[in-house]
Amino acid sequence: MAEAKQDYYELLGVAKGASEEELKQAYKKLAKKYHPDLNPGNKDAEDHFKKVNEAFGILSDPQKRAAYDQYGHAAFSQDGGGFGYGNGGFSGFSDFSDMFDGIFENFFGGERRGRRPARGRDISVKVSLTLEEAFAGQERELNIPKLEKCSKCGGTGATEKTKKQTCPTCQGRGKVQFAQGFFTISKTCHKCHGEGHFVENPCESCGGKGTESKTRRLKVTIPPGVDNESRLRLEGEGDSAPQGGHPGDLYVVFEIKEHPIFIRYGDDLIYQLPISFSQAALGAEIQIPTIDGKTNLKIEKGTQCNTELRLRSKGMTSLRHRGRGDLIVKVFVEVPTNLNAKQQELLKEFAQISGENIEPMRTGFWNKIKDFFAGEGK
Repeated sequence: MAEAKQDYYELLGVAKGASEEELKQAYKKLAKKYHPDLNPGNKDAEDHFKKVNEAFGILSDPQKRAAYDQYGHAAFSQDGGGFGYGNGGFSGFSDFSDMFDGIFENFFGGERRGRRPARGRDISVKVSLTLEEAFAGQERELNIPKLEKCSKCGGTGATEKTKKQTCPTCQGRGKVQFAQGFFTISKTCHKCHGEGHFVENPCESCGGKGTESKTRRLKVTIPPGVDNESRLRLEGEGDSAPQGGHPGDLYVVFEIKEHPIFIRYGDDLIYQLPISFSQAALGAEIQIPTIDGKTNLKIEKGTQCNTELRLRSKGMTSLRHRGRGDLIVKVFVEVPTNLNAKQQELLKEFAQISGENIEPMRTGFWNKIKDFFAGEGK
């Protein structure tokens, strides 16, 4: 069973005797509220927008409105003996964006956006760096495959002595307009593809595009401190635009190789330092590597496993702030595994002096087991 249609006046939120101006104001408000461009992915909003558009299409036409007032929706039913006016519905709008341009043109007295000059495509290239290279920064020469201006026509896309012709369809505006109900709708001109002109005799070398594929060698200055997936934008170094427009941009995307001893965490570096039992107990001064050299680290007496020691300004160069991050040293104590007889004897003696019970606690363990089973038997 088909769903009953909502009353058109109710849809627009106006009284049955509403004036033409009241209808227009109500429609403007609802069109802005439920337009799909402002409600991406919202199917309910899109459906409601269609219904509002259909209602206004009927009520804004005096003849259709009179028929609706007398016969209701039956006046426009194609399978119920209706009058065949058509529903004035949403199907006339083939493109949300173009339709919304028209809405803004009528609301604010001008186009939402004028014809922009053609622009070249942005391109990207990946550059792999070691952690040391990312720390220090460097200059590097890159081979960039891209579109350059055609060497024969200079980027115009035309043969010599041939001028660009103004598009007769859009009169050089790049857009064509047509009326749709209350609105004037703008769409990109299909003949010139929005350029506003076309080349009558295209260049034989580039086929009228004004560009050709080349590989350009470019020197790039890499700043210190770049991180994985950092992007460096070089304005105007992308593809040249067709027929002499502004070129796009080049994005250099960095990949930082994994380091054998350092782990990067933002601007900080993490270094895992193994020390012996005696160094942990007695303390020591140990030379450790840094990203740009070496430094001495003092291990205090009684240092425990997993202790973290922070060396200020010994980490990475900061890309966004002054100075450097820190070097975080994570200490872990290596337990000796292959002790000779003398070493074992000395450790036992040390344990006895310290009051440690170094024998396995077998007696205590079996006593606990016996007590457990004895308790169950009671």
